[in-house]
Amino acid sequence: MVGACLLAVLGGVSCPDSPETEQFSIEVQAKTIGAFDPGNPSQHRFGSLEFRGGLVLSSPQNRFGGISAICVAPDGAGFLALSDLGYWVRGRIVYSGSRPAGITDAAMAPVLLPGGGWSDRLDTESLAEDGNVLYVGIERVNKILRFNYRRKGFPSRPRLIAVPQGVEDLPSNLGLEAMVFIPRKSRHLGGTLVAFSECDLNSSGDLKSFLIGGRSPGDFVVKRTGGFDISDAALLPGGDILLLERQYSFLRGVAVRIRRLHLDDIMPGALVDGPTIIEASGSEEVDNMEAISVHRSPSGEIIFTLMSDDNFSPAQRTLLLQFTYIEDPALAAN
Repeated sequence: MVGACLLAVLGGVSCPDSPETEQFSIEVQAKTIGAFDPGNPSQHRFGSLEFRGGLVLSSPQNRFGGISAICVAPDGAGFLALSDLGYWVRGRIVYSGSRPAGITDAAMAPVLLPGGGWSDRLDTESLAEDGNVLYVGIERVNKILRFNYRRKGFPSRPRLIAVPQGVEDLPSNLGLEAMVFIPRKSRHLGGTLVAFSECDLNSSGDLKSFLIGGRSPGDFVVKRTGGFDISDAALLPGGDILLLERQYSFLRGVAVRIRRLHLDDIMPGALVDGPTIIEASGSEEVDNMEAISVHRSPSGEIIFTLMSDDNFSPAQRTLLLQFTYIEDPALAAN
C-alpha cells in the first residue's frame, strides 16, 4: 500500500491524508555543547577540524526531527534542512562570537510533490543545490525531484527528473542517500549531479554511485572501508567532495567519519577513495550524523555544519555541530 501511494504521488496524484501545504512557525530550543570531547574539554582539534561549538536541538512541535540534509547560506546563519518524513525545516543560526548559540525564525512546510500532494511516507534523504534550483533525493523509491527556490519562502512545486536505471534499481532502504551538484563552470564534471547510495555494494564490496547529466554520465564506485556507510555529501569551495559516513556496532556504538574525494578522480567506471578528515565515535558528541553543509566565513575560513537524525526517538538527539576546516596540503594532494 505504501509503495502504491508513493507511486501515485510521484505520478501527480495526492494521497488522501495530505496535510495543509502552507508553512508553519515552530519553536526550536537549543542547549549549547561546550566541548566535542566531554572527557577532554581543552581539546579543540580533531583530525583536520577545529571544533567551533554545537547545539542540542528540540522542539514542542512533534514533526521536528529526522534531519537528513542541510544547506547553510553563505552568511552562515540562514539554513534550509530536510526531514526524512517529507518536511522542510528553515531557520537562522544565532551566534555568540563564532559559536552557535541558538536557532531563531524557525518554520516548517511539507515537501510538495509534482501533483501538489504530500506524504509522510516519503523518505526524503538528500539535497543538492544549483543556484536557485534544489534537487531532493527520495530513498525508498529512489527518485529525484527538482525544485525552484528563491530563499524567501519554501521551495515551489517540483518536477520529477529522469534518473539512470541503476538508481531506480537501488535497494529500498540502502539506496539514494547523498547528492551534490557540480557547478557548471567547473572544468571537470560541470553541470553533473553526483549521487551516492547509502550501502548498495558491487561485487567487490564497494559503494555504488552515479553521475547524472553533465558531459560524462555514468556509474562509479566509492571504496568502502571500516564498515562505514554514506549518509550525506557536500562540496568544498575548491570542488572536491566531502562524504559524511556513519557506522554502528554494539561495542563501539555510533561512529562518524568524513572523507575527501578528489573531484578529478571521479569519472565513469572509476573506483574512488580519499583521505579521512575526521573520525569520531561515542566518546565525542556525535549521534546519527546524516547532514553536512559547507560555507566560508567572512574571514575566509571554511566552516562545516553537521546535523543528526534523531529518528524521532527519545534515545537519540538532534545535534548541530560546527567545525573549522584546517586544510592539510598533504591530504589535499593525496
